Amino acid sequence: MKTVKIAGKTVPAIGIGTWHMGDQADQRENEIAAIQAGLAAGARVVDTAEMYGSGRSETLVGEALAGSKRDDLFLISKVLPENASKQRMETSLDASLRRLQTDYLDLYLYHWRGNVPLAETVTELQHLQTTGKIHAWGISNFDVADLDELWALPQGDQAAANEDLYHLGSRGLDFAVLPWQREHQLPLIAYSPIAQGDAWGHHLTTNAVVKEIAAAHGVGIYQILLAWVIRNPQVLAIPQTSSVQHMEQNVAAASLTLTAAELAALDEQFPRPTHKESLDIL
Repeated sequence: MKTVKIAGKTVPAIGIGTWHMGDQADQRENEIAAIQAGLAAGARVVDTAEMYGSGRSETLVGEALAGSKRDDLFLISKVLPENASKQRMETSLDASLRRLQTDYLDLYLYHWRGNVPLAETVTELQHLQTTGKIHAWGISNFDVADLDELWALPQGDQAAANEDLYHLGSRGLDFAVLPWQREHQLPLIAYSPIAQGDAWGHHLTTNAVVKEIAAAHGVGIYQILLAWVIRNPQVLAIPQTSSVQHMEQNVAAASLTLTAAELAALDEQFPRPTHKESLDIL
């Protein structure tokens, strides 16, 4: 099973994403069951945010994790830009902790750049780490210019991870962000690694080469897409699903390795970018 080391902890390279979870009352039982199935299958990371459903995702995650041993989990949440100030961040964090039914986060991410000076945000994240309410902090949706600015700040290089959109049909990070992160030993957390179930028009699930590789391994197409995302070290994928079966398959993808020939065939179908692409924020 592939693993990633983040904030001093080694975790499986497939975690559990929760964007959109908690939004539909009739899906609540399915979503809780899926999260619990993912943990039972070996996942340790659960990623959420105060933005997701205006806190409803965090509440759902708190309920799903209520019977789990806290030390076995790696729990991530995110602070909105408007709450990323010295005046508001701790209050925002405390609300997230209450919804999640925990007294600390393993990783707290600045969700995306806003109007608060980055230096102020970093200083407050560092302060919150000293309180024990967060064990580490990081950023999300940062491009190379943002990362350079962060690294130039005192203690900016204490960031433990950057979370960004990354999947086979959206490879913008391959141009500059991922090389930068490898050089600076900053892990990537890849959100929407299966392109929201291929709902964004990239035609990943109908591609003949993807289907052929899946058949050769005797697995589902989404497992191939996940195996591609985590093909490089220090990349953690956080797919989201409300299906117990799909969740179990997602987690199992951490044990799947694609051959060099298969990776080359996928590169031919979905080429690495040769220019900078804009980042989507989710």
